[in-house]
Amino acid sequence: MRKLPLAFALATLMLGTVVHADDKGDPNKKPDEKSPATLLKPQSSETSGTVKVEGKSIDYKAVAGTLVLHGNGDKENEPQVSMFYVAYFKKGAEPGKRPITFIYNGGPGSATVWLHMGAFGPRRVVTADDSHTPAAPYGLVNNDYSLLDASDLVFIDAPGAGFSRLIADDADKGKRDELMKDRKKKIYSVDGDGHAFAKFITQFLSTYNRWNSPKYLFGESYGTTRSAVVANILENEDSVDLNGVVLLSQILNFDTDIDGAANNPGVDLPYVVGLPTFAATAYYHHRLPQQPAALEPFLREVEQYAMTDYASALMAGSHLDEGRKQAVAQKLHQYTGLPVAYLLKANLRVDGGMFEHELQADGDITTGRLDSRFSGPSLDPLSKSADYDPQSSAISSAYVAAFNDYVRRQLKFGDGQTYRLFADIDHWEFSHKAPGASESLQQSTNVMPDLATAMKTNPNLRVSLNGGYYDLATPYFAADYEMHHMPIPDSLQKNISYAWYPSGHMVYAHEESLKQLHDNVARFIEETDNVGKR
Repeated sequence: MRKLPLAFALATLMLGTVVHADDKGDPNKKPDEKSPATLLKPQSSETSGTVKVEGKSIDYKAVAGTLVLHGNGDKENEPQVSMFYVAYFKKGAEPGKRPITFIYNGGPGSATVWLHMGAFGPRRVVTADDSHTPAAPYGLVNNDYSLLDASDLVFIDAPGAGFSRLIADDADKGKRDELMKDRKKKIYSVDGDGHAFAKFITQFLSTYNRWNSPKYLFGESYGTTRSAVVANILENEDSVDLNGVVLLSQILNFDTDIDGAANNPGVDLPYVVGLPTFAATAYYHHRLPQQPAALEPFLREVEQYAMTDYASALMAGSHLDEGRKQAVAQKLHQYTGLPVAYLLKANLRVDGGMFEHELQADGDITTGRLDSRFSGPSLDPLSKSADYDPQSSAISSAYVAAFNDYVRRQLKFGDGQTYRLFADIDHWEFSHKAPGASESLQQSTNVMPDLATAMKTNPNLRVSLNGGYYDLATPYFAADYEMHHMPIPDSLQKNISYAWYPSGHMVYAHEESLKQLHDNVARFIEETDNVGKR
């Protein structure tokens, strides 16, 4: 299985069962499954709280609940998904002028516990900076960097994840199973997922009378892929102009995926855009033959080499002469710390899993994927690639435990239900019908045209790109490459801003980077809030 951002491969090990709208009294119904009456009706629990953000207290109302999404056309009366969300509204603010930001993680099919409890919710779980967080009890503290100072917040769980559930409401079990199969096929896809989120957002705007609010999307990892699709749907199908889109740990074009590079021979771009992250990681772990004085000047040097001599050497293929191949291997050794003999044996092409396994192999240590500052004992020192991600193992338990406690104790929601990190996805359909295409394209997913179309049809739309130098899942230079190759006029490039952090995929796992991320996003919202400027 191809690795994807936010550990989609890991999801297969952590899945639950999709809830069916079973008849009451069904002896086979699992304890957390709800009756049709519960699934088919929106649920909500309202509480209040106060958060202190960088010294200023903010009183808020929290709503934990579900919205029920129906089909289209002749199925508009057919409930299909119950989507869970947690919304935070600043008390005393005028809804029509108060920005609102819709926030989600990726997966695909991931819950949004990570951004909720690690980045922008009013409470933040405390984890170790670059090592394994000890077992419970975990610390849950006031989040000094909650985004509530700049915007109301809506954290959304993907269909089938968290407390979100697919719905198949039919008394006949055979028909219900077929209905559920059809639901999965349509919703567990690039386009089906995008339409579900767009529908949730428009329904939320109606439910809470927020149509006239400044509107923002914030997606992480596959959530950035989703944001490109959703932005285009909202702009060009639903006539919803967005003020801004914030992308964290971006992947729009899956041909830049360094994890899948070895399985896609002939496409050398991932090696080129992944090299700077290899270099940053080797720098962090002091594996370079000569340690540079500072990270960022070193990375600018590596970026230049990657886009010139290294890219040219890879494009030469079997035409590359032995002398030049040896020279490139020597240079890669200087930038990655990997042995020259290993680099030659790999034909100058080392993918993410290989690098994670090899960088610290002399100590039987595996380097982290989502955050390469992390390390852990290798499961199999003789493997070709890493067998697990030490960063995921280091912090996942803290997030899961903290949210399960928080949602029940403080938000008063979820009793008798199971909160699922990932949806029950047998297959995710990555084919995508790009704007203007007559059919879904049978190629690596590429949603750059979606974001480009949204930006061209709404030339005021601003985009904020954020990423971590130590992210091997979605390397920062790959995101930079994508943005500078967007099919948009040069005049719209000024609408894109960039920020890089000394952290990994989950930038906010590093507290100083979280502060910088908060400040950058808050400033972005303030600058793009057009209320009173028209």
